[in-house]
Amino acid sequence: MTTSKSARTGREWLDNPAGLGELMPAGFTMGVATSAFQIEGAILGDGREPSTWDTFMAQPGRIADGSDAAVSTDHYHRYAEDVRLMRELGVDSYRFSLGWSRLQPGGRGQLSRSAVAFYDRLVDELLANGIKPMATLFHWDTPEALQHTGGWLERDTAHRFAEYAFLSGEAFGDRIESWVTVNEPATVTLNGYALGVHAPGATLLFDSLPAAHHQLLGHGLAVEALRAASVTGAIGITNVHSPVQPAGDSEDDALAAELFDIVHNRIYADPVLLGRYPQIPEPFEHLFGFLREIEPADLTAISAPLDFYGLNYYMPTRVAAGSPTDATTPDGQSPVSRQLPFSLKPWPEYPVTGFGWPVAPEFLAVALAEHADRYGDALPPLVITEGGASYPDVVQRDGSIDDEARVLYLAEHLAVAFAGVPGVTLRGYFVWSLLDNWEWTAGFGQRFGLVHVNFETQSRTPKRSFAWLQRLIGGRTR
Repeated sequence: MTTSKSARTGREWLDNPAGLGELMPAGFTMGVATSAFQIEGAILGDGREPSTWDTFMAQPGRIADGSDAAVSTDHYHRYAEDVRLMRELGVDSYRFSLGWSRLQPGGRGQLSRSAVAFYDRLVDELLANGIKPMATLFHWDTPEALQHTGGWLERDTAHRFAEYAFLSGEAFGDRIESWVTVNEPATVTLNGYALGVHAPGATLLFDSLPAAHHQLLGHGLAVEALRAASVTGAIGITNVHSPVQPAGDSEDDALAAELFDIVHNRIYADPVLLGRYPQIPEPFEHLFGFLREIEPADLTAISAPLDFYGLNYYMPTRVAAGSPTDATTPDGQSPVSRQLPFSLKPWPEYPVTGFGWPVAPEFLAVALAEHADRYGDALPPLVITEGGASYPDVVQRDGSIDDEARVLYLAEHLAVAFAGVPGVTLRGYFVWSLLDNWEWTAGFGQRFGLVHVNFETQSRTPKRSFAWLQRLIGGRTR
């Protein structure tokens, strides 16, 4: 694939962000995103009980730098300061997550009054500053008590999630502009239940498929629950989408790429948007036996009409046939991955982020076009609910952070988003992330933020990317 014009010319916007802002479509939402477990801290506050990530991060060797999220960015106590930063930045909306194990300790029963009070304060602070709240119900922090009974491998967890969604809708539904039910069910399934690199650390490979289905069922039941709670905001789901290419020209590589596309992308989007699971290539049918047992009523619930579909885009994936020769995955080491029938290959033609992920903005257009081609009239408006990059930011002697690589990343990707793709109504883009945070198994070793956080003092320092995005937003004319 040749590099698109928008990607080639991204550098021209480094010193002219307002000019790029002038290309922003009318009504386009610019936002920033975070998640509860990664920024809130106060893990022992307000009656909160452990989530699967509390348990996972306490296990030796799980987190690269040996850190934990007990304090992280202390957003629980510093939310007003962080909202002021958002107001200064000029964003339209803030995508955050409600901590399930904070709001509903143990995953059952009534919501914690003190936790409701915290999120009330946050939402009211956002609204007072002219920022529209987008709340994600589940961003990976499954209550540990539910994991003891099987977590997302068990159907009952979907019903517990629907109960939590209804109670959350009752508590905050009059003030939340948009709701995301589940964030990245693919990542939870693949990293958490198949490969063991995320919580809860299971290594089930294709036997992890019940976790995928039950998250989708939880989503469908949560949509019904939110509407039963008479929420006023729009409702959607979000998944991380990675366009897939075969590593070579062989039929085996093409089949391997199709398999990866199914397990990463299509078994999540197809049921939600089309009401059915994708057709599995004959050589791999035996790996998907669980999907042949799905009840039709489940698919009816899963495919409930949505107001938007959220898409997190970070990178494409290149796939070859045959098992991997090492245990490296994009998110950590997984010895069990050597048993997979495909392997992921590098993209030497692209620069990489701090995580080693390829920076390929033109594939954002591919991701959008794939959705238009696959889902046609069934595709609701799309929102890029996450997009961003980690880099080893360096604080200069004067205290500034010149993160030019992140500015270029945003310039290239926003140019693609603003240009649009036929057949897609793209409503917005949320930058990951507002703040440097606790980045799951990378601990504090990967920084995605527009705002630098000193994790010892909790001081916040806007980076060059913050000022650049501020000027871009200020330059829009529609």
